[in-house]
Amino acid sequence: MRRDQIRVMALAAGLVVLSGLVSPRLPERRAAAIHAVSGAVLAAATRTRVGVRPPALTQGVRAGASAAAVVTGAVATAGAVPAVRSAMAARELPDAPARWLLVRIPFGTVWAEEVAYRGALGQLGAQAFGPTRGRVLQAVAFGLSHIADARAAGEPVAGTVVVTGVAGWVFALLAERSGSLVAPMLAHLAVNESGALAALAVQRRRNR
Repeated sequence: MRRDQIRVMALAAGLVVLSGLVSPRLPERRAAAIHAVSGAVLAAATRTRVGVRPPALTQGVRAGASAAAVVTGAVATAGAVPAVRSAMAARELPDAPARWLLVRIPFGTVWAEEVAYRGALGQLGAQAFGPTRGRVLQAVAFGLSHIADARAAGEPVAGTVVVTGVAGWVFALLAERSGSLVAPMLAHLAVNESGALAALAVQRRRNR
C-alpha cells in the first residue's frame, strides 16, 4: 500500500474513532462549535475544495436544492405512516429545539461532516484509490461514524450504519457531479432538519 493510501486510511479511521469516542464526551453546549471549527481546520489542512465560487456554487445550489426537495417530500410522505409517527413520538429530543435546528444541525453536524467526509476524506480518497473506491471508503467511514449515535438513541446499529453509508455515497455523488460541497450540504441539511421538524411536530401534537 502506498503512503498516500495509508494516510487516507488513517484519516478515515481517525474520523470514525473521533465520532465514536471523543464527540459523545464533548460538552453539549460547546460540541457544535468544536465540530464546526474542527471541520474548517481539517478542510484548510487538506486543501479541500469546498466549491463556493461560481460556477461550482451555482451548480451545487441547483443540485442540492433538487435533492433537498425530494428528501423533504419523502419525509412528509413517511410521516403519514403510523409506524413512522410512533417512532417520531418516541424519539428523544433536545431541550432547546431552536438551538438544535439553527446551530447544532447546520454547523455542528452538516458543515462538519460534509467537509470531513465528502470534502477531506472523499477528495483525498479519490486521489489515492480512484473515484469509486474513494467514494466507497468515505461512505463506509461515514456509516461507521454513526455507531455511537445509534447506540445512544437505542436504534439498530447495523441498520443505521447501512442507511448512513448509503447516504454518504449519495452525498458524495452530489459533490462530485456539481463540483461543490454545497450540494451535499443542502441535501444533508434537508434530511436532518425535516426529520427534526417532523418529530417536533408529532410530539407537540400528541402533548396537546
